[in-house]
This record gives sequence, C-alpha cells and structure tokens, in this order.
Amino acid sequence: MTPNKSPWLHQLNRTRPIALLDADHHTDVAIVGGGIAGISTAFFALKNTDKNIILVEADKIAHGATGHNGGFLASYFERSFTSIAQEFGLRKAAEGQQAMESAWRLLDEIRSEAKMNTQMWQFTGYAACATMEEVMVHLRNNALKFKAGLSSPLMLIAENAPKVADIPESYKNLYSIVPQTDILSLVETEDTDYIAVLPERKGCMNSALFCEELVGYLLTKYPERFTLAEHTPVRRLILKEKHAVLDISKARKVTAKQVVLCTNGFEKINIINQSGPGINEKFHHLVRGIVGYMAGYTEELNKPPAEISYLPKKFNHGTDVYEEEPYFYLTRRPFEMEPRQTHNLVCIGGPEALMDDTNDYNIEHPFSDEARFQIDNFLRYTYRHTPKDNITYKFLWHGLMGFTPNGIRLIGPEPCNPILLYNLGCNGVGLLPSIYGGLKISQHLVGKKVPASIFDPTDPRIFKPKKSTYAKAPKLKAKRVS
Repeated sequence: MTPNKSPWLHQLNRTRPIALLDADHHTDVAIVGGGIAGISTAFFALKNTDKNIILVEADKIAHGATGHNGGFLASYFERSFTSIAQEFGLRKAAEGQQAMESAWRLLDEIRSEAKMNTQMWQFTGYAACATMEEVMVHLRNNALKFKAGLSSPLMLIAENAPKVADIPESYKNLYSIVPQTDILSLVETEDTDYIAVLPERKGCMNSALFCEELVGYLLTKYPERFTLAEHTPVRRLILKEKHAVLDISKARKVTAKQVVLCTNGFEKINIINQSGPGINEKFHHLVRGIVGYMAGYTEELNKPPAEISYLPKKFNHGTDVYEEEPYFYLTRRPFEMEPRQTHNLVCIGGPEALMDDTNDYNIEHPFSDEARFQIDNFLRYTYRHTPKDNITYKFLWHGLMGFTPNGIRLIGPEPCNPILLYNLGCNGVGLLPSIYGGLKISQHLVGKKVPASIFDPTDPRIFKPKKSTYAKAPKLKAKRVS
C-alpha cells in the first residue's frame, strides 16, 4: 500500500524543536489549530491588537490539511457567484468576492513584513470548459459581477464551439472568439473536447513552509505576547459568560477570554456552552469532511509555473468510475527535491471521497488505488506533457478538507456565545480565504464594528443546511475512506 507522502512536508526541513505546554496557561485569546488559518489569525491578532495570544495545535504546525493540500492560490468560491447573489443579495455577494480578492494584498503584506523566504509564484491560470452549458454558467456569473461593479477577464471561446451563435447579445462584451488551437495551447492539451477557457489570477505556494516560517517570525517578534503549544489536542472547550476553558490532555488547562477555532471544523472537541444554548451537536455538522487525493511527479525545469482546471465533457476513456462528471486541477512550479537540485513539480488533484464520519479519518491511511487510477487516466488522455513512459510519482498524498453546507467560509463570533469565534471551512480553496479570515477575526477581537457579511456564522439553533451548491466534484465510486 502506498503511504501518504506530501511534497510540502518533504520540503519543510523543520529545525525548530517541538513547543510543548508544560503548565496551565492564562491568556487573552486562544487560537485552536496550527494550519494557515490559525497562523494567519495569530499574525493579524498580534499585529492589530495588544492581546496575549496562545496558539494550540494537536500535532505539529502545518501538518494537517495545510501540509496536505493542492498547493495553489485562488480567490474564487467553489460555487457560482450567481448562486451566492441569490442567497445573500448582489451587494453582499460582491463584497464577499472583493474580500477574497483582498487576500492577495494581505498575503503580500505578511510576506513583506515578515521578510519571508518562502517562494510564491503568481500568474494567469485557466479553467478549461468542454461544454457550452459550463460556458454559459461562467458568462452568467461574469455578467452579474459586471452589474455589481466587479471586473473579470474575458472568456475565450473557440470559433468552432457548438451554438456559439446562440449566446445572448447581452453577453457580447464578456467573451472573445478565438481559434480552438489557442484554447488548447493555453490549457496544454490536445483534447479537442475543450472549447473555452476562463483566465483567472492564480498562484502557487508551499503553505506548510509558509506557516513554519511565519510562526518563527511571530515567536521572535512577539516573545512576550505569543505562546505556541504543539502536540496539544483540545479535548473539551467550556464556554462561560466572560471566558473559556480549554481542557488539554495530561490534565493541562488553558483559560482564555476568547477562543478562535481555526480547525477543519470537525475535530474531536466537545463544546460545552454554560452561558447560552447548546452548540456542540450543531457545530459538528457545520463542516463536512471530504478527502482530496493528489499526486506529483518531477520533470525538467523547462516550463513556467502554471495552474489549470479541467471540466471535461465526460471522462469515459475506457473507465466508468465516476458517479458524476469530475474536474481535475494541475499545478506546475519549481521544486527543490534535494539541496541545489531544482526541478519542476507537476501536481494533479481532483479525486475525492466523502467522509461518512470524519473522526475516522487518519492522515496515515494509505493512498487510494482508485484515486491513482483516475489520476493516471486524466494525465494519459488530457495533459499534453505527460511522460510517454509509465508515470513515476514522487509523491502521493491525501488531505481532509472541510466543506461548509453553503460552500462559504465561516468567519466571526458564534451567535450563541461570542466568546467563541470561527475561521474555518476550507471549501476546496482554503489558503487565501484563511488569510482574509485572520484579518477579519482580528477586527472582531479589537472590538471593531464589523459589517454583516456572507461569512457570518448563523445561530445553530435555527441552522438548516441548504441544498448543495458545490461545484462539481469527482467521487470515488462505491468507495469510502475508513
């Protein structure tokens, strides 16, 4: 069985010793979760407030989902802008999109202030479409964004695409007609099913390396106000009227005036609210777990960084493994396997499995043979630069993503007890939203009046999941991770 081997942790080369909690601790703010959400929240909380902060992590910094992701940066939602506007109204939907876009600036702010060495690449990425139905979805979204005052790059549609003449006249300023060869060149394929492409701002970054470097900066910059505790799982969170108590293993306790959960949302934390309605049961239904499978191989450093998403017409090249139409994403960036040996690392993701019980997930579980079969077929029939011989993967890894019921990150105070705040819900594109969430949490912590937004947690007593509006995602047929 193939083990779970992430390229981001392989590159980490961590030298800092484990930071342990050796006594009970009293603080202003306790942040639970040492991934990119927790580290970003700590950064902005320390910068924008004068509060004392402790960050507690059940394992080691960035060794959860942050060290087992696709490694790309994107500022979109895993659901259509149109559906968000239908749910929240056009103004709030536009403000939510602008918030996601602002995370690029916040990331630059962090990197500049901390003088970070972790590399980041930014470029134009592409979403490739194989059906006119998908094309029309993007055009409707972009038309509504334009109405809301947002900008969006022109969509490129192949001149031989079916029913091009049927596109409504009102969309004529949202796309450009080009030869199909231009489309295929941009998305690096010879598969003539692809008839359109949407350019978007994208990037690549090793988020585990980013977090490890940033936490080192925080420990140095704020030695009197910042405490880190690794291998410190929270078993029970007791919310009182004016403070909270975190029960840690080995009979340790952390007492804090406020607590921020920056986890995937379904850790084994028992939440006891002694100052209001019960939270625990509904909290553990706020986020559903989906295991994402990814693979990576190295090649010569002779092509630029890239990120491409593929939404195929039907993936039927000799296989019937999908319960619904899949999409895949591919990234490419320089990667140093060993000191002074730089290659390109090509990563592919897409296969996913819904967790029936997220508590059963184990990062040590072997890589799914079915997921590898799907990735092999995608590369064989879609990506133009796939090695002609058998593909030798350097890395095969999986990670547990948290999806909120409406596909939008939860950022802000718990309505039943504002002592507790959330910055959680990866929703498949978690890096930039996590960073934006860190800034917004710091505004709550300092007592700033934060306008209502699409990210606000709802009262769990009246919470009702809505019909799924997630983007299409592949599922492993008849497979469940256990």
